[in-house]
Amino acid sequence: MLNKLNLLFLCTGNSCRSQMAEGFTRAIFGEIIEPYSAGITKSQLDPRAVVVMEEVGIDISGQHSKTPDEITDVPFDFVVTVCSDADQRCPTLPGQATRLHVPFDDPPHLAASEADEAAALEHYRRVRDEIQAFCQTIPEKMQG
Repeated sequence: MLNKLNLLFLCTGNSCRSQMAEGFTRAIFGEIIEPYSAGITKSQLDPRAVVVMEEVGIDISGQHSKTPDEITDVPFDFVVTVCSDADQRCPTLPGQATRLHVPFDDPPHLAASEADEAAALEHYRRVRDEIQAFCQTIPEKMQG
């Protein structure tokens, strides 16, 4: 059996984008990649992220927000920062991780100005779909 590659998705608060990326990667490539997510600071799992992931058949409700300090025992092969703040503040992690920066819009920030829940969820769905499209390309990104 091959060893899985350890991949960390890093965001500011580990509440939404990095959680969705972890969920997609586990669903799509769970046999070859062990995905993790963390935030520069610890937050709470965003309930809207859970809702929009359920819409595409992926349950992330059991995931929780954490910081890289909580997973220091994992030698990461790849670290993907999903926001500029995390890219600028990315801590030194164990192992010889290759870093990749792929910024996605922040759904909670975009949704804050919406008057109703339906409009707010549209921001989450758009970013979810962008994250899904990226996650489907992860093996080729890891190879070069």
